[in-house]
Amino acid sequence: MDGRAVHVLDSLRTQLWPLPVLAVALAVVMGVALPALDSAVDGELPENVGVFLFSGGPEAARSILQAISGSLITVTSLTFSLTVVTLQLASSQFSPRLLRTFTSDRFVHGTLALFLAAFAFALTVLRSVRDEGSGNTAFVPEISVTVAFALAIASVVGLVLFLAHLAREIRVETMMRRVNLETQESIDRVFAEDRPAHGPAPVPASQGVPITSFSSGFLTSVDKDALLRAVTTCGAVVRLDVPPGSSLVVGVPFATAWAVEKGAILGAEAREKLTHEVNAALATGFERTNVQDVGFGFRQLVDVAVRALSPGINDPTTAVHVIGHLSDLLCRLADRNPGPEHLTDEDGRIRVVLSLPTLRDLLDLAMDQPRKYGAGDPAVADRLLGLLHELAWCDRNGRYRQEILDHLEQMRIAILAADYSDPELRSLLKKADAQGLTQA
Repeated sequence: MDGRAVHVLDSLRTQLWPLPVLAVALAVVMGVALPALDSAVDGELPENVGVFLFSGGPEAARSILQAISGSLITVTSLTFSLTVVTLQLASSQFSPRLLRTFTSDRFVHGTLALFLAAFAFALTVLRSVRDEGSGNTAFVPEISVTVAFALAIASVVGLVLFLAHLAREIRVETMMRRVNLETQESIDRVFAEDRPAHGPAPVPASQGVPITSFSSGFLTSVDKDALLRAVTTCGAVVRLDVPPGSSLVVGVPFATAWAVEKGAILGAEAREKLTHEVNAALATGFERTNVQDVGFGFRQLVDVAVRALSPGINDPTTAVHVIGHLSDLLCRLADRNPGPEHLTDEDGRIRVVLSLPTLRDLLDLAMDQPRKYGAGDPAVADRLLGLLHELAWCDRNGRYRQEILDHLEQMRIAILAADYSDPELRSLLKKADAQGLTQA
């Protein structure tokens, strides 16, 4: 599946409306079809089946359907209000970038879909109930009313489960775990386990020309196949200078192109065509996503840690837990060869260079702000040092040893500048000693 298709599916997944709207449409269709079935089999159902169906008259059926439709729209409003309150709490206490985690919750989607479907079904069936008189025979859609009753009972159960689910989802541990899992999925998409180590980037064979952006927003995904077709058609090589998650601005260059043949120059027509096709191969949005943006999950986790370390919240335990998740993700990347990706044509020549984060980029993201705001807390400082030791253990070939040593030195400086007691200072400096790095 190409990047654009994944981007569309991710956009639908993080919206609250698609599943409820689909459920309402199906409920309306059922609300029309089931009464017709009721009319077709009226009086012909076996007695052992009829005993389980609604047996009241038109007035009773109308009362039940009115009660179901009226109560369910109220329950739906309550559910939506609770969801909004949860989103506000997550935004203010943890991070506004966690809102996508809540809006993509399938349990919330399913609960809203059930309530709205039951409401729409009961309201649609209500119009088919007829009293006797004015030349009409009384008609009670027994099967339909029974189904509406069953949907109402299911909605009551769904409300109880929704409240329990909401209480669990609002816990910071649950949110961190969900972000961790989403980031793992992004890592698996972008940096596969069998990803080969990338070679040196191609040297421009001719003077490079900038490619400017046609839209403003965050770069959410790149359609690799479309991009490779575009450069192959135009006889060019393109290097994207920004990774997914970066901010693009209309008229500002974000890529560089040059002719694939040495000494050749891209003509004005080829440059214009290439600019249009490269822009068409990119997807932008008003917010970052996990589609191809591995750094977004790290950003979400770091935001939670920084918010927890703020004076207004002062929750270093949450920051320690977040650092544990960051360590898990970094160790997962240690043998994935993160960094730029090269796309080649049929002749094996590099035609596209995709800018992707290196492990140093992600390690800097995971360490810099937590170190700045948390180095004064011994538990946070100790956990940051633990992250570096864990990454060193997973870096079995010592490929990232220099990056780890750089951050150890920065941690040492931050620890010396903090106000620690002598025993705490000795313990942390001992752990910050580069000789203590564990190698597999």
